[in-house]
Amino acid sequence: MKILITGNMGYIGPVLTAHLRATMPSAYLIGYDSGFFGHCLTGAAQLPERLLNEQYFGDVRDLPDELIKRVDAVVELAAVSNDPMGVRFEQVTSDINFKAAASIAARAAAVGVSRVVFASSCSMYGFAEGGPRKETDPLNPLTAYAKSKVATEEALATMQHGETVATALRFSTACGMSDRLRLDLVLNDFVAGALASKEITVLSDGTPWRPLIEVRDMARAIEWALTRDSADAGNYVAVNVGANRWNYQVRDLAEAVAKAVPGTQVSINTSAPPDKRSYRVDFSLYEQIAPDHQPQVSLEQAIQGLKQGMERMGFRDPNFRGSQFMRLKVLERHMEDGRLNSDLHWVAT
Repeated sequence: MKILITGNMGYIGPVLTAHLRATMPSAYLIGYDSGFFGHCLTGAAQLPERLLNEQYFGDVRDLPDELIKRVDAVVELAAVSNDPMGVRFEQVTSDINFKAAASIAARAAAVGVSRVVFASSCSMYGFAEGGPRKETDPLNPLTAYAKSKVATEEALATMQHGETVATALRFSTACGMSDRLRLDLVLNDFVAGALASKEITVLSDGTPWRPLIEVRDMARAIEWALTRDSADAGNYVAVNVGANRWNYQVRDLAEAVAKAVPGTQVSINTSAPPDKRSYRVDFSLYEQIAPDHQPQVSLEQAIQGLKQGMERMGFRDPNFRGSQFMRLKVLERHMEDGRLNSDLHWVAT
């Protein structure tokens, strides 16, 4: 199988590449990435892209038809990847996360690509009171990022699929160690704070709910989507990806990290206004249709993996929120140095 992975040089891509090379050794893997974060390596023993057969540099808004026609499957990871970036780059978020992603999927189906896998998000549930949300429940996207994911799912559901098996994986909030680590994710942030200053600062009152998934389990889900039998869920399915045991309140995550890093103090802003992003998610459908690709990593294992990985890096930066571990900061520095314009296109020099 020839597999094209867009956005492969981000946080998930290195873990996915290693997983596919191990589980599908005969696969021909092609990466396509803008290279914004290629230099943000975090303790990698080798360049993650060495495991690919080919690496291309380019913008997904300009992904050539010729590349799509060469492959059997497309995995769409490329995205403006979180809420702060969505606020700063609202139109670009729509252009990349929705318009480009939907266009790539439609073009892939039109030329007979057998699999399209879209990295979607449970953030589209927004603020959801009551019980855990199922795929059939109403969506409540509150941010540009979440709205872009909803729009792409709508496009995938209505496109002409032909023989293409398309899957939208509504991932829980990502966490865990990667060769291109991000610390703008809740659990990763807490571990960084514990290691750097023995303090975890919870900006909310600690009560919001978040479902989490370790990045290696995200890779397992993508492998499933690349190989699943269409008879199990049809030629298109949008599915919550995670595990019911991974629904946590933010304060529980902070306490779990503090337990793993002795001497860590947890500071919770009990007077903070209510966080509008709070939701639990039901993963029964994923458990039913992907029984052999269920999450395997526990919260404790995810924390230990982060702790050990960051210790290998010699991580001790108490000002990490202003560092290259924060994706928005990386983009802002590219712009300040004249390398990127406001539309997130590279500037010719």
